[in-house]
Amino acid sequence: MERDLSTLPVLPTVPLPTTVVGSYSVPQWLGRLKTEYYQHRLSAQHLAEIHEVAIKAAVKDQELAGIDVVSDGELRRDNDTDYFLARIPGIHIPQRAKGDYFDYYDAVVAEPLPASSQENFSLAADFAFTRGLTDRPIKFSFTGPFSLSRRIHGNAYADPGDLVRALARWLNAEARELVKAGARLLQIDEPFLAGYREQVELAVEAINIVTEGVDATWALHVCYGNRYARPSWEGHYDFLFPAVMGAKVHQLVLEFARKSLDDLRLLGQYEWDRSLGFGVIDVKNAGVEPAELVASRIRRALEYVPADRLMINPDCGLRHLAPEIARAKLYAMVAGAAQVRAEPTPPPASPSDAQTTTLPATTAPPATTTSPATTTPAATGTTPAAGNARTNGQAGSRSSSSSPTRQGRTK
Repeated sequence: MERDLSTLPVLPTVPLPTTVVGSYSVPQWLGRLKTEYYQHRLSAQHLAEIHEVAIKAAVKDQELAGIDVVSDGELRRDNDTDYFLARIPGIHIPQRAKGDYFDYYDAVVAEPLPASSQENFSLAADFAFTRGLTDRPIKFSFTGPFSLSRRIHGNAYADPGDLVRALARWLNAEARELVKAGARLLQIDEPFLAGYREQVELAVEAINIVTEGVDATWALHVCYGNRYARPSWEGHYDFLFPAVMGAKVHQLVLEFARKSLDDLRLLGQYEWDRSLGFGVIDVKNAGVEPAELVASRIRRALEYVPADRLMINPDCGLRHLAPEIARAKLYAMVAGAAQVRAEPTPPPASPSDAQTTTLPATTAPPATTTSPATTTPAATGTTPAAGNARTNGQAGSRSSSSSPTRQGRTK
């Protein structure tokens, strides 16, 4: 019998909800089968069935860990751009075979993108599949227009900003379809933005095109890249402010665990009055944080952001972590949040606030599930260098043929 999805929660309603940023661990077997597809040894139908099996397992892992707002793990996607670029009319991909599934396509735009089309990215169908798997709120994320533009060649636009805006209009249309399918918490990922700090104003303009007229709670994730479990840039979040104050989003999702907590100061300095997705798990280190370390980080964030505007998540996606490490880190994150949630400081969230999606309302928190803390040794974070310097794991490089070994798997 088909479930009645109209009664499922849109957003959680308790303080300090836990969630993921988007991607989930890609097990070795799935990576191998994806690559076989690109080498024409596996059919598209077979791969689609494999993806569904993997997504079911990822959602179940999150539920068992006690995650309050789950995702589909982005397991249909090979990397952060190709899934979208391959579906936008007007973007030409001359060579679709890959030596490794995680490699980037070389995408070309020879003429301006069409203003509209009957085609879509199938993101609404992706969401609907996940909605049928779980009773928990779902976060659905997609790569933002600025980062997508970094992977496109061509001289169709005299002003490169016009390409970013055109991509934003396509994403806006797709977001509208997602909302029709029942999506309520949408996240725009801009993993390339930290490497192009001088273009933050353009990125914010494009983000506002994406969110325009879409009745959802919007999050914006900005990190320092996560290519093969290595950052693509280093620095601080000063480059985001004050421009990001003009972004029509309800929540910023930022990485802190790897970088240290110093950039929390920016939220006070610029009086950020919306929600924060607070990164408490270092996804670039296989060490599992003790629950007490997670709790201490949350207590520090509460000095800057009240509990009813604080959501707890890893720094970035979990794609490059081995499955057992990803699971252990989620258990530790949930246990750490539960410790702080049990303390007298956090007030209960208002149920009415939890359903509000009009700016400047913020995303609210979820049903608490206490999980046992892991005893694996803590990860050690690194302090970033000043500025936003590129590192060897460049997200913006046009070729990944010489990329380093991925954590938990090899090329």
